[in-house]
Amino acid sequence: MNEPYSPATPRPISSTSPSTMKMFMGFLTVFIVAQMIGTVLFCLYLHMKMDKMEEVLSLNEDYIFLRKVQKCQTAEGQKSTLLDCEKILKGFQDLQCKVHCCWADKDPAEGGGGLPAEKRQPIAAHLAGQKSSKAVSVLEWKTTMYGPTNNAISYQEGKLKVKEAGLYYIYSQVSFCTKAATSAPFTLYIYLYLPMEEDRLLLKGLDTHSTSKSLCDLQSIREGGVFKLREGDMVFVNVTDSTLVNYNHGSTYFGIFKL
Repeated sequence: MNEPYSPATPRPISSTSPSTMKMFMGFLTVFIVAQMIGTVLFCLYLHMKMDKMEEVLSLNEDYIFLRKVQKCQTAEGQKSTLLDCEKILKGFQDLQCKVHCCWADKDPAEGGGGLPAEKRQPIAAHLAGQKSSKAVSVLEWKTTMYGPTNNAISYQEGKLKVKEAGLYYIYSQVSFCTKAATSAPFTLYIYLYLPMEEDRLLLKGLDTHSTSKSLCDLQSIREGGVFKLREGDMVFVNVTDSTLVNYNHGSTYFGIFKL
């Protein structure tokens, strides 16, 4: 007896539950976020490591350069054919100059070592004797091409006036013609001018006249010293007989400079 044919019943297709899918997606998300954070942290670490390596290499290069400079300063290093000592020493000198100039240009308030931005000119004056046709009580002077001058020191009728208080070195030389007929010594004075009282003697130099029978024997007196002057103080030079002063180039002069 023939039985009727019936196809086999297909198996039901298994399906993933929604909860399992959510767990898988959550795990995948956490994994991706963790990987990104790890990558960022690794990049930061690598960057810091590279900066440190660059710093170490820079210090190493500086050390090698200083070793080369030190070696070039020895006789053995200068004879070496492996070192270009002339180039190395010139580079070191240029570096010193740049460091010094930058330090000097800093403002004192910013730690510039107390050096002003612009180098101040020295406070000094050097004058040569100015010949007078008659006897004078205060020797007169004139500026020269080679003598320094400064706005902080002014000249008034034979006197030098300082505009800044401080320690000053004052000096003068006077050449003079001696005559045997005169027995009194020739004297050079440097005075501090005090308008309201008697002038104060700072320095005094004496020289006796020559016993030679010639009409004129040249001699000279030079003196100098350090004095504390106030703002506005004035100094001048006087001699016993101004008619005997010799005014040849470089023979008679008067100067002052601040220490």
